Amino acid sequence: MISFSSVQSTAAAAAGSTGLLPHYDFHKLSFSLPSKPTQFRCYSHRRQQGLRIRAIDAAQPYDYEAYLINRFEQSTKLKIAVVGFGNFGQFLAKAFIRQGHTVFAHSRSDYASIAQSLGAAFFFDTHDLCEQHPDVILLCTSIISTESVLRSLPILRLKRNTLFVDVLSVKEFAKNVFLQVLPTHFDILCTHPMFGPESGKNGWQNLPFVYEKVRIGNEDSRFARVENFLDIFKKEGCRMVEMTCAEHDKYAAGSQFITHTMGRILEKLQLDSTPINTKGYETLLDLVENTASDSFDLYYGLFMYNKNAMEQIERLDLAFEALKQELFGHLHEVLRKQLFGKAEAGMRSPVLAKLPKNGTPLLPAQSETLENNDN
Repeated sequence: MISFSSVQSTAAAAAGSTGLLPHYDFHKLSFSLPSKPTQFRCYSHRRQQGLRIRAIDAAQPYDYEAYLINRFEQSTKLKIAVVGFGNFGQFLAKAFIRQGHTVFAHSRSDYASIAQSLGAAFFFDTHDLCEQHPDVILLCTSIISTESVLRSLPILRLKRNTLFVDVLSVKEFAKNVFLQVLPTHFDILCTHPMFGPESGKNGWQNLPFVYEKVRIGNEDSRFARVENFLDIFKKEGCRMVEMTCAEHDKYAAGSQFITHTMGRILEKLQLDSTPINTKGYETLLDLVENTASDSFDLYYGLFMYNKNAMEQIERLDLAFEALKQELFGHLHEVLRKQLFGKAEAGMRSPVLAKLPKNGTPLLPAQSETLENNDN
């Protein structure tokens, strides 16, 4: 066992022979500051600090699994440029930002303060916007201005594989414009969220989101980018519906356009709430509120850029005329009974035929008309 005195003598001898070590009083050495300022001369700048023991070679905690998860999450985040930052553009941007995506915004009007409050960057110039090299260009413009806005974008400043997405209510028109204007190295995704700021204010759960992958480059990264964008709506609870643009427009003419048309008609009637509203009447008032809050440009676009809309207008007109004839026919029957009594008992009033189904020509073909005239 080595004694403290032997250590002391050894240290003193070493100091005398080498001159490298100063003389220390080992009996006074402790875990407190030295009593004399001359001791530990090479650490004189630390005289006011307490003694600290550090282990610089200690292993630091490292969660590799958390690192991989974080790295994967970052790889799925997109830079999305929203062109047209009105009510609907802001409505979608909130969800994008909430899920951790970066949002750039541009619009004709100045929405810089609103963008800042949401956590988005607003660009007044489209050149500055495109120089940010977004992964996705999302068009949230009106239907009638879509083509002019798309043609005005300086697409040469974008990455050659940028994904273009629209959210228009008419799909064949948007698809054709994209294919005509954009070079083939850009990807195209046509979508339609079948809801808006009013109908989606309480969440998007089970609300339909329609899309068609029109043109996607043959690279894994480009397929992954499309899926990452669609995942935004999946995570919000949307019911994802993949169908062609032509199928969408056919269905939308018989549902969305009819809904907007009836809402506009009821708006012209200036309906008011009453103290005895029924549930059905409340539904009509809600319909008026939902459709009237949309711009007329939207309704006009639904009519102008969906080739199936005119057929629905004609069907509505025929349906209203048929309903009037049925009403007046019953009234005529009541009057005749009052005039002629039982003389016409047992006679059945004619029943009007139902309207043909959607897609059935409402007017006879021209050749059939000519043949009937010849006879």
